[in-house]
Amino acid sequence: MTTDDTRKVAELLKDERVGMFTTTSPDGTLVSRPMSMQEVEFDGDLWFFASRTSRKVAHLTTDPQVNVATAGSSSWVSLTGHALVVDDLATKKELWNSVVEAWFPDGPEDPDVVLIRVSAASAEYWDSPGGRLASLVSFAKAKVTGQAYDGGESGTVRLS
Repeated sequence: MTTDDTRKVAELLKDERVGMFTTTSPDGTLVSRPMSMQEVEFDGDLWFFASRTSRKVAHLTTDPQVNVATAGSSSWVSLTGHALVVDDLATKKELWNSVVEAWFPDGPEDPDVVLIRVSAASAEYWDSPGGRLASLVSFAKAKVTGQAYDGGESGTVRLS
C-alpha cells in the first residue's frame, strides 16, 4: 500500500458520513444498505456499528468480501475489502457517539452491539474539483465544442 494512495482515498472520504455497505447473501444476492461510517481518519480501514443479529453480520460469516460506496458533492469512492465483526468494548467506547446512540440506546455495553471493520483492498474513485456545478459546466462545454467530456480525475488504487 502506498501512502499517497491511502492519502488520496482519505482526502475523498474525510467529509463523508454515510456509505452504501454491500454484502453478499448466502444465495449470492448482493444487498446494499446505508450505514454510518465512524469518524476515524482513514488508514485503510473503515468502521461501522451493527447489531450482532443483523442480516449484514450473518452475511459476513459466509462471505466477508464487501463494498462500501460513497458519493459527495464532488467525489465518489467505491472501496472493496474484507469485513470482520469485532466485539471489543474499548473500541466501541472509543468510537461511540450520539448518532450511534440513536440506533443503540442501551450503549456500547449492549451485548447486541458489535463493530464491523472493513479492511480495504482497493478503491476506485472519481474526483471532480469544483463540485457538481463545475461538472455541469464541463458537460455543457463538451456539448458545445464537440470535445469529449472531462469529468475530472479518476483512478484505481491498491490499498493492501
